[in-house]
Amino acid sequence: MRPPVALERLFDAWGAADWPAPDCIERVRGARHGDLPRWLDALRRLPARTAALAPGDVVCIGAGGDLSGGERHHLLNALRGLMPWRKGPFELFGIHVDAEWRSDRKWRRVQPHVHLTGKRVLDVGCGNGYFGWRMLEAGAEAVVGIDPSLLFVLQHAAVASCAEEGTARNLVLPLRLEDLAQPNSAPHTPFDVAFSMGVVYHRRDPQAHLSQLASLLTDEGLLVLETLVACTAFVPEGRYARMRNVWQVPDAATIDHWLTAAGFTPGAVVDIAPTTPAEQRTTEWMPHQSLLDALDPNDLTRTIEGHPAPTRAVILAHRVGS
Repeated sequence: MRPPVALERLFDAWGAADWPAPDCIERVRGARHGDLPRWLDALRRLPARTAALAPGDVVCIGAGGDLSGGERHHLLNALRGLMPWRKGPFELFGIHVDAEWRSDRKWRRVQPHVHLTGKRVLDVGCGNGYFGWRMLEAGAEAVVGIDPSLLFVLQHAAVASCAEEGTARNLVLPLRLEDLAQPNSAPHTPFDVAFSMGVVYHRRDPQAHLSQLASLLTDEGLLVLETLVACTAFVPEGRYARMRNVWQVPDAATIDHWLTAAGFTPGAVVDIAPTTPAEQRTTEWMPHQSLLDALDPNDLTRTIEGHPAPTRAVILAHRVGS
């Protein structure tokens, strides 16, 4: 069994960040999550083999023939030990990780509207870092992803540790936006672009979320906001599509109010599309309930609670310069 090289490499990358290093290492090592020993054991079982990373619809590292039979067995067990995989797809040395979300479909809707060449990018609620690899592919100088879920951080560690040295420009830190927005934790150099995808409707105070993003952007920096949206805003009583923490499904006017109050220009909607079971579904790598379980089986245009089924919009706004 190998030492946890994946974490060691990430710890080095975290310490090399150009702002006062948050307590990322302590957050992982000191976490009391009951599954943490299993997840760390999965990282230790990764084969000591690296290969070039090739971003694309499937983020790919290496080929099946690069590993011995025993190495492939250990890699497969390690990746299964980090289930469920929510974002993807990935292919690591010939093992296809078919995540719940076909995140490449969302990226195809977003990418044509943003120009990332040479940009420093922040990705809030980044999950396991799938979009960060796509952002680097699109020309970003560096991507800092933040997500409080330790499982997602360690999934990223597994992918990153399979890649050859020099790919640490896509970081995933075990932080919340509130942590990063603190004066003593904020980066010395503001970000040029911030992504908040699938996050704002989970915030009790969406305007505060957007204000924190504005504080981390350059003057006239770009915000890419991807969110649930409805023709008329509503506050679900109880759950929405089986999710407990959806505090509001906004409409365009509500989003514009949030944005302008937080110091952004009014939003420009560049894409709007329903979420379909072809994009979000149960798979071998995420065998739990997914979108179909959250929709009315007799009317797929409604959630199981009777609300409009999920529709998502991509909205661009710029920070108003000081």
